[in-house]
Amino acid sequence: MRASRLVSILLLLQARGRMTARALADEFEVSIRTIYRDIDDLSASGVPVYADRGRDGGFQLLDGYTTRLTGMTPAEAESLFLSGLEGPAAALGLAESTAAARRKLLAALPSARRADASRVAARFHLDPVDWYRTASDLAFLPQLAAAVWGAERIRIRYESWSGIADRTLAPLGLVLKAGTWYLVAIGSSVPRTYRVDAIRALEATGERFERPTDFDLAVHWAASVRAFEASLYHGTARIRLSPLGMDRLSVLAAAAIAMARATASAPDAMGWVDAEIPIESTDHAARELLKLGTEVEVLEPVALRDAMRGIADALAARYGG
Repeated sequence: MRASRLVSILLLLQARGRMTARALADEFEVSIRTIYRDIDDLSASGVPVYADRGRDGGFQLLDGYTTRLTGMTPAEAESLFLSGLEGPAAALGLAESTAAARRKLLAALPSARRADASRVAARFHLDPVDWYRTASDLAFLPQLAAAVWGAERIRIRYESWSGIADRTLAPLGLVLKAGTWYLVAIGSSVPRTYRVDAIRALEATGERFERPTDFDLAVHWAASVRAFEASLYHGTARIRLSPLGMDRLSVLAAAAIAMARATASAPDAMGWVDAEIPIESTDHAARELLKLGTEVEVLEPVALRDAMRGIADALAARYGG
């Protein structure tokens, strides 16, 4: 365990440059004192690692030093082939590079492990596109990836729910979620999210920008998702569900499923339960609850109950003849 940590510290310093003792301790979930001992052992073994003191100090390797550690455990090698990212890599314009990297990795593995790694790649596959959907139009994705890598400003024509607008952006990262690609970029102020398939035109400006040093794409995305999901719902509805209705909850949004199950009362004599669900708007909630047919009854709010009655009356009039 400790030997593995020493190797990992060496590789981290090689990849990231200077790192503080606190950052290393957080990375490996150990104490700062343990990191100091590890650095001393690395230095004693001949690794040219040194410390800079002060507020901006930390540990780093001597300029020009690189390690040629090529040993990989079987699990590490197999996990790389398990990633299954050929589709996204191709969309980013990296299909040839990904294939070349796989070939080199196979060549570097011991012969006894090559068959295992190839078998993993042949038996597991990632398909990020949802059922009954085709992949989005990603014509601009390779250009966006190049702009992200090169920290280059772009001009786009973007179509949103409010119309089409021209914007100049500093692209910070790309995210693939549920089969849809999103661009995270700064316009005039804070980072915002743009669907890649809603971009109608793109032009590279040739102008570089400085990435915010404290920007973390994964942290930003997680916070954005939480904020977006919270902003969708503006109220709750109280409903009754039959036993079959409870079984068919999966047709609703994940937030509605979770709240309904968490708030469900004890079943009555007929097996029906009272529960609550979050709602975006009266119209949207009515459309969603129609998926449950006669296995649901809205109790509150009155506006939603009236909307369901109106839809039922319209259906009865249409099919009454």
